[in-house]
Order: sequence, then C-alpha cells, then structure tokens
Amino acid sequence: MSFFGVECVRKKERELERKLRANDRDYNLPFRYATNAIKTSKYNPFTFLPLNLFEQFQRIANAYFLFLLALQVIPEISSLSWFTTVVPLVLVLTVTAAKDATDDINRHRSDNHVNNRKVQVLIDRKLRSEKWMDVQVGDIIKLENNQFVTADLLLLSSSEPLNLVYIETAELDGETNLKVRQALTVTGDLGEDIEKLADFNGEVRCEPPNNRLDRFTGTLTYAGQKYPVDNEKILLRGCTLRNTEWCFGLVLFGGPETKLMQNCGKSTFKRTSIDRLMNVLVLCIFGFLAFMCTILAIGNCFWELNEGSQFTVFLPRQDENTAGFSAFLTFWSYVIILNTVVPISLYVSVEIIRLGNSFYIDWDRKMYYARNDTPAEARTTTLNEELGQIKYVFSDKTGTLTQNIMTFNKCSINGKSYGDVFDYTGQRLEITEHTETVDFSSFNPLADPRFMFHDHALVEAVKLENPEVHAFFRLLALCHTVMAEEKREGELFYLAQSPDEGALVTAARNFGFVFRSRTPDSVSIVEMGKQRSYELLAILDFNNVRKRMSVIVRSPEGKLSLYCKGADTIIYERLHQSCSKLMDVTTEHLNEFAGEGLRTLALAYKDLDEEYFNQWKQRHHEVSTALDDREGKLDELYEEIEKDLLLLGATAIEDKLQDGVPQTIEQLSKADIKIWVLTGDKQETAENIGYSCNLLREEMNEVFIVSGNSPEDVRRELRNALTSMKPAEDSVLLPGRTLGKGVKVIPDEEVNGDYGLVVNGHSLAYALERSMELEFLRAACMCKAVICCRVTPLQKAQVVELVKKYKQAVTLAIGDGANDVSMIKAAHIGVGISGQEGMQAVLSSDYSFAQFRFLQRLLLVHGRWSYLRMCKFLRYFFYKNFTFTFVHFWYAFFCGFSAQTVYDEWFITLYNLVYTALPVLGMSLFDQDVNDVWSFQHPQLYVPGQLNLYFSKKAFFKCALHSGYSSMVLFFIPYAAMHDTVRDDGKDVADYQSFALLTQTCLLFAVTIQLGFEMSFWTAVNTFFVLGSLAMYFAVTFTMYSNGTFLMLPSAFPFIGTARNSLNQPNIWLTILLTSILCVLPVVTYRFLFIQLCPTINDKVMFKVRQAKATPPSPPRRTRIRRTSSRRSGYAFSHAQGYGDLVTSGRFLRRPALTRSSGFVHAGRTTTSFSPMGRSAGYSPTGRPQNAKVPDVEVTSLQMYRTITDPAL
Repeated sequence: MSFFGVECVRKKERELERKLRANDRDYNLPFRYATNAIKTSKYNPFTFLPLNLFEQFQRIANAYFLFLLALQVIPEISSLSWFTTVVPLVLVLTVTAAKDATDDINRHRSDNHVNNRKVQVLIDRKLRSEKWMDVQVGDIIKLENNQFVTADLLLLSSSEPLNLVYIETAELDGETNLKVRQALTVTGDLGEDIEKLADFNGEVRCEPPNNRLDRFTGTLTYAGQKYPVDNEKILLRGCTLRNTEWCFGLVLFGGPETKLMQNCGKSTFKRTSIDRLMNVLVLCIFGFLAFMCTILAIGNCFWELNEGSQFTVFLPRQDENTAGFSAFLTFWSYVIILNTVVPISLYVSVEIIRLGNSFYIDWDRKMYYARNDTPAEARTTTLNEELGQIKYVFSDKTGTLTQNIMTFNKCSINGKSYGDVFDYTGQRLEITEHTETVDFSSFNPLADPRFMFHDHALVEAVKLENPEVHAFFRLLALCHTVMAEEKREGELFYLAQSPDEGALVTAARNFGFVFRSRTPDSVSIVEMGKQRSYELLAILDFNNVRKRMSVIVRSPEGKLSLYCKGADTIIYERLHQSCSKLMDVTTEHLNEFAGEGLRTLALAYKDLDEEYFNQWKQRHHEVSTALDDREGKLDELYEEIEKDLLLLGATAIEDKLQDGVPQTIEQLSKADIKIWVLTGDKQETAENIGYSCNLLREEMNEVFIVSGNSPEDVRRELRNALTSMKPAEDSVLLPGRTLGKGVKVIPDEEVNGDYGLVVNGHSLAYALERSMELEFLRAACMCKAVICCRVTPLQKAQVVELVKKYKQAVTLAIGDGANDVSMIKAAHIGVGISGQEGMQAVLSSDYSFAQFRFLQRLLLVHGRWSYLRMCKFLRYFFYKNFTFTFVHFWYAFFCGFSAQTVYDEWFITLYNLVYTALPVLGMSLFDQDVNDVWSFQHPQLYVPGQLNLYFSKKAFFKCALHSGYSSMVLFFIPYAAMHDTVRDDGKDVADYQSFALLTQTCLLFAVTIQLGFEMSFWTAVNTFFVLGSLAMYFAVTFTMYSNGTFLMLPSAFPFIGTARNSLNQPNIWLTILLTSILCVLPVVTYRFLFIQLCPTINDKVMFKVRQAKATPPSPPRRTRIRRTSSRRSGYAFSHAQGYGDLVTSGRFLRRPALTRSSGFVHAGRTTTSFSPMGRSAGYSPTGRPQNAKVPDVEVTSLQMYRTITDPAL
C-alpha cells in the first residue's frame, strides 16, 4: 500500500534466491512473490487530486505563484486584486491536471487490457479460465498455439515430439525467427494428463528476478532427483507460442518480476534542453526581480524620509510606521506588481503549443504507412522542440533499418552471373515491380508462389540439365539445418533458424531441388521431379570462427560427397589449385554483389574416398567423446577434410532494407546528425548493412575495427584509431568545459577525412569501463558512423548514457523490439518502430511510426519547425512581458515608489490571457520559415538547432535589453506627450487614468507590430488572431470604461469615461504612432544590417524561396547506381552454433511427414506455401503483377571452365 507515493509497509528484502513449489500456493505465499498483475498507472481516484497537486507545486513556477497569491491576500502590501493571480493559476493547474488524468486513464486501460486476458490455470485438479492478473508463482498453466506466454514459465510438457515447443520472441528481441525450447524428460512424461500434472509437486530453486534474456540458472527437485534448468527450458513472458498445439508450464516469475518487465528499464521524466534552460533563466529572473524590488524599496525609504515626512501633518502614518517598515512593505508590494516578468500564462501557452505540434505529427499523412494502417503517433507532448536539436541517433538494425526479410537475388555458377535482366540490345535493366517474374509453377508444382526471380536464363539452364547448375542447387538443398513440415500433401513449411538459410533452401526448391524431409541420418529431396534420399553421414557445423558449414552425404548411387558453404574468403583458402581461373571470375561477381550490398556465400564440394572417410569417421567418433579440448580437436579434424574443394559458385542474398533507409541516412548526415547502429547481430552482418544503407561508404578514409579480446588490445586499437585520425596529437583528453558534479564536456574535434568505427560486443564491454570510456568516446565521436555489434540491451543503454554524460548534445534512440527498450528510455528522445516486430518498444517510446524513413520528416520538418516556433515564442513572450513590467519600474520613480500600478487592473489581468495570447499562439502553431520541400532540399537548416542558436542565454540577454529600451520609449514618450497637455476643447487630459490608458494602448500596438516582424508565414488564422485581439482590446476597454459597468460595480471599474475622452484626441493617436515607430526602428535596422553583412543559412534559403516565387518542383527520382566494391560483402550466415547437433541427434525433429509422391507428376498446380520462421523469412511477402513479356532467352553453353560428368551430380 502506498500513499502519496510513499511506501507505508516494510520494504521487501532483496531476493537472493527464488524457492517455489508447484501446485502449492500455501507454500509459496510467505515469500510474498509478485502476482502477475502489472501496473504502469500513477494515480487512483483517491490519490489523483492530492498527488497531482503535490507534483505540480514541485515546479518552481507554480510554487512561486501560490506564494504570490498568499501575499495578495495581505491588505497592507497588496496593490492588486487577488483574482489577477488566482484565475491564471487555477487555469494552469486545471489544464495540466486534465492532461495528466487523460494520460493516466490511457495507462489504466492498457493495464486492464493486459491484466484481464484469460489463460487456463490448473486449480483444484481442474483447468480453469483465469485472468492473467490472478495467476500466481507456482501455478501450472496451459498455453495453446498463437497465445502470448502469460508469465516466465518452466516448460513442463508439450504436444510436440520430444517435448519441443516453438516460440517467437519478437516482443523481446525483435527477431521473428522461431526459437526452440525443450522440456525435461521427467516433466515431459506428464503430457497433458491433468491428474499427473495436479500431482506434480516439484520444487524449483533458481536465480532471483533479473533482466538477462539469454541466461537462466536453476534446479528442479522432483521425486528425490535434482535436474538442471537452463534458458532452453524457459518460456519468457512476451513470447508467442507458434506451431505447437499446446504446452504446460510452471510459473516462476510473474508481473513486474518477469524478464520482460525487468528489461523495461527505469522510466525517467524527460525534459527538453529548453526546459532546463528555462529553469535557469527563471531563477535568474527571480534574482533580477528581487534586485529591482530592493532598489524600489530603498527608493521608497529615501522618499519617505525626504518627501513623505511633509505629508504627515495632515496624513499621519498609521501606528507610527517608520520609513524602514514602509520600505519593507513596498518591497513585497513590488514583488506582486512585477511578478509578470514570469507570467503563469507562459506555462499554459507552452503546453498548448506542444500539444498542437504533437497533433501535426499525428495528422501527417506523409508519415502514415498504408500497408499496415499505421499512422505516426506522438506519445508524449513535452518533447517536440527537442526533435529539432538531435545530434546523435542510436538505431537498432533488425526490423529498424532492415525488414528482416531475405531474398535470393543473384548467383554466380561456374563463372556465369545470374539475376540481372537485359533488353534486346544487351543493356542491363533496372528491376522494378513491373518487371516480369519467372513462372516456376509451369514446371514445378512444389514451387513457393511467393518466391520472385526475374532472370529466365537460370531457369533455362536448369531445364537443360546443366550439371554445374544442378550441382549448385543440389548443394543448397542438402547443406543446411532447415526443418521441413508437410501437414498436407504438397504444402511445405520450412522452419529455418536463420532467414538466410530459409531463402537459400527456398531458392533451391523453386529451381527444382525441393527439400522435403529429414531424419537424423538422411535428407530427402525431390530433384527435377524425382524423389531421392541422401544418407546424412556428418554435419560439420557452423561457428563464428569456422564461418562455414559442411555436410557429408552418400547419394542413392553410393557416391560420397562433401558439400560446403561459407564466407568466400574462408572457402577460397581451401580450394583446389585447378579452380584458380574460376575463382578470379567468381571474385569479380562477388565484388559486384558486394557493391550492391548483397550478402554472399561461396559454395564448394569434393568427392570423398570411401576408405579415407571410414578412417576419418572413426577418428571423429574418438574426438567427439574426448574430455580434453574436444572443440579444438574437432576443428583440426574438420580442417583436414575440408580442403582441395572444387568451387561451384556463389549466392547473393539481399537483406532487404526498409524503403528509403539509404536516402534517410544521407539526409540526416547532411544535417550533421551522427548515426550509431547498436545491434545484436554479428559483425559481418552489421557491417554489410552499414554499407548497404550508406552509413559506411567506400570513399571513407578508413573503417576501424575494434575486436580485441582483452582491455589492453582494445585500448591499443582505440589509440591506433585516434592516432590515425589525428596523428599530430597524443591521445590525451582535450580540455573541456565542466558540467555539474565535476563531469567534463568533451568538445567536438575536427578531423581531416571521413572515418567509420566498428566495435564488437566483447570489445565494447572493455571500452565502456571507466578507465577507457573517454578514449572510446573520443574515437567514436570523430567518426562519421559507428556500428556496435553483438551488444546486449544493457550495453545499448550504456552507450547512450556515455554520450549523454560527456557530450552536451541531444540524443535519439530508435528501435522495434523489447531489447531496445532500455536504450529508448535512456535517450533524450525514444522512437519506436510500430507494426513490425511487436509493440514493446512502441509502448516505451515517446514517438512511434512504421518506417525508419519517416525519421527524416520527424526531425527535419516537424522537429525543426517545433524548435523554431518554440524559440520564437519564448523570445517574443519574454520581450512583451519584460516590456510590460519594466514600465512599472520607470513609473515608480514618478509615483513616490508607492507601488501604484501604471495600468488598469483589468488590463493587467487580461494582457496575457486575452489581448496577447492568441496572436503569439497563432505564430507558435502555424509559423514556418520554409515549407517541408525546402527543408528536405536544404537539410543544413537543421544545424542551428543543434547549436542552440535560436534561444540561448545570449538570445535571452538581447531580448531583455530590447525590452528595456522599448519600456523606456513606452513610458517616457507618453509621459512627455501628456505633460501639461489639454484636449482640443481646452479640458485637461493629463490625469492618471488617461495616462494609464495611453500607455497600455501604446504597449499593445508596439508588441503586436513586433509580433508581425517575428512571423515568417502569415495565414488567415494568424491575421484573424492579430486583428481580432486588437479589436477585442478596444471592445473590452470601451465596455469596462462605460457608465453602465461603473454603476454596477463602482469599485471594480473606476475608469469611467476615460476611453471615450482620450481616444478621440489626435495627439493620442500620434503618440501611439510615434512610440510604435521608435520601438521597432532598432529591430528593423539591426535585421537589415545583419542579413546584409552576415546572413544565416535560414536567411539564404528564404532568399532562394523568394526568388523562386513558387514552390519548387519535387526532387528528381533517385536512380539506382551500380557500383563495384573492393570489400567483401558479409557472409550470409545468421544461425547459431550447435544447430547441426540438434539435427543429427533427432531431438529437433517433428512428427513424421505424410506419405507422398514427388509432386512433379500432378497435372494441376498444387497449392504450396512456405512458412518462414515468423515473418522474417517471408522472402517477398507481397505479390507482384506479371505484366510484360520478355523475348525468348537464347540458349547459351554454360560449360565455360569445367564440366562435371558424373551422373550422380
């Protein structure tokens, strides 16, 4: 229980080890484990009002106005009525409370939606449907296919063979590849027998709640035996059960203690840099206010001593008050009068502006993704202007930059490249959605209809039974760890641990080499309509050191062969000398593929001698059972057999980027925004994507790789990088400014040339240590692009925190999975990609949209406009209020420092709420220096925001000086004009009320004209607001100063007749004109000289816009530029080590497939489908029209370098 957020009960002791017993709530209850209910809301109906007011009055401004209200109820010091403060204060508190209540109601709805989901729980020996929130630690629950996992569970049993389950972890790590989990045999025997499950009383001891997604340690004690429990037996909340009819699990952690919720990170209240600057400025203003009040109080003391004593004869002081006490009262009176230097309406206006600019993001159709029906969403309204100041963008890769969809695009077979399309003149054509695709169904009823390929020459080669082409696809159909599932005749589903392998096996399937099924010791494929079964003798599994995998198979004819695929550099080292010429040609193709950003693999094979293989197999068995250095000995054995290979060719897979990613990164780079990619993928994959999306470029002087395995190695590599970039300097830290708590700001350093930095996960762990973090940060900040690979969610947040700590720059983090949540929460701005890999990142983000390309519009258009509008608003708001207030200061010297106001009380009340509110809001909501097209054409317009050029302490000081000058004009010109002046009918006009009216009218005209100079973009709404506010002023003034209002409330409306007596005099209007001209003349002169002598980037672009006199045409469509590359593309492996063991052990296999024919004998087309591991392997998920017909492809001989004559191949 909590009250006002303060825990009233004894805080739970820190948990060191979790102990629980299945089906025994009484045993588990004393441990006080968290239930499965989650709570993200802050208030309830009873705590909302006190808690919300408590939070609001923690803001220094609100507390200040409450203090002023208390002063105003003291008659001795109050010269203003209480309503001048209480009306604005109540308005602010009400608006803010309504906004907070709305946000919290939405949080309550979200919590209730999740907490009220239903799941089957085993209670009292029966399965009952219970709400998620009622599930407790120790309960056994039943999950069914496609259900979300309710809590963190220990898997007990499942419907699949060997107690396997398949789960999708998109909510956790953004990956849609299915993962496999397997229950212990002892619990798997429980099956779905409710009686056995109800009798199960196993005890679990395990680690306490933590945020490690990849690790779990614990033990299960059951029937007197102890069994180890690791991560492979755990189902985490947030996962989705796939391809599994049912499973049972034991709840280990619930609600806030689940790893999903533990990874959500600490929610911090985010404030913009303008907010932080405002806090400093408000404190300075308060200090200046106290200074002015002190001067006026001292003036009152001297006036009382010198002048006031002359009045005591006929106006004696009350209670014999001294001059000193009078000065004390005057000090507090002027605190009340001059409080408008920080009006409470400032905070109301700021909230309205932020809300309006948030709606612009929500309503932007150009950020709407129609395919998923996903609009952009501003999930917070307090950070909009910060979007215009971003310096560092931290991005996830999978699902953020890429679609996590692999497509088989091109290949090189025996020295000939396939995949490009040519016209009748031999010119290479760009492949678009209108390019005709190959119709595989015409000769292959088992083809996947979603597979797209455009080069008919490869199909013709397959039909001509070219041996090299057949051997190429035979290798792809045999050398992999994919599982096939065929629930109905001809409907193939491939379960691939990595989308790369799924794409390759699907390509082989469509070209006539269909992988149908496997057992631990055989692989069945359909080769051009004929069913063939290969004996699987060994899988030489992939790992990060080998960078290749091989299979050894025996064909139906009895021929032994080794098929190998892997990184081309690794394969080339193991090729036979006879392949040198073919290797040169294939290398050219690989360079071309790499230049297009494709992921490549080289394919090779060799025939094996039966006698040699038997000896090798015997040694392999001995090494496999060795206790010492087993992995090292196996690697040596693999090296021995994987040599003298014969090259077949290479594959090129496209890891499809999201639309517009390269262009977006290019635009952001031009805006001087630095992009760091933080990904859990391996180095080669991440580096390859870096080149694909223009993050890394061939033109860079150097790309540094930091992959040291010790602190010394990492430090040396970082220092080498620093020396290369700045050879004239030592790697000592440059002096920088100091922030609070002794933290130094590392300044930006200029380097000659462009550099990139790639850091591996284990190296990053050392680089983030306190002794090395500054060297890492210096090296990284000198580079144009940084890629960190194999990073954990915690490391992502640490990198962001490091930049926030030592660089005075605004950061943005963008991601799509639960593994990005900590990074999103750590950055100043968090952006979630929605509609791709789950919603966990979106729920924790400040802004969300469906595609990475929308980031450039969010920053370069909405962010820049929001920042520009907010800065203009603040500059103008301080100007109009300082000018308003300083007139009181000058008037004090002419009223005996008596704390008399220079304006009518009603004018003081309505000045900020009515007369000047709408014009400044109109400017702050509709103003734009240039439109969105010009913003994209000139991304350099974004740079001033990063440098805080539009609003800073310097800009604030200029604003204060301008206000001081204007206030002097607005006081002394009317004062001099009315001194000893009479009306044209001879009557006196120089009374206090007429002077007050003239001064306030001059003030309103001056600030309105100044607003006109501030606005760059006039709309009908702005014009209406400006003219309407002036009209409102005169309407209200004539009404309040009329006889009728005076008769109703004489004390409230004392200015009877003043308006009609003063405003019909020509000299009054001439005075208004003179003061207006004198106020704006310095502004016009300064701006004219400044634009002529040193124009800003905004001035230059706005001049171009005026020259164009029309909206410029849209930029031309970017044509695809083909480039070659000297670097090798990343090899297309992404599955984990050890998968081959699962395949050969049989633990991974599903139920036997149905009896079937080869599938090629059917006359009609069989409906087929490919079920990738989630969406990630859906290689081309949207169908494309098949329109134009291409000319017949000329049959060419493919026997260019070597002919394979063996019929087995």
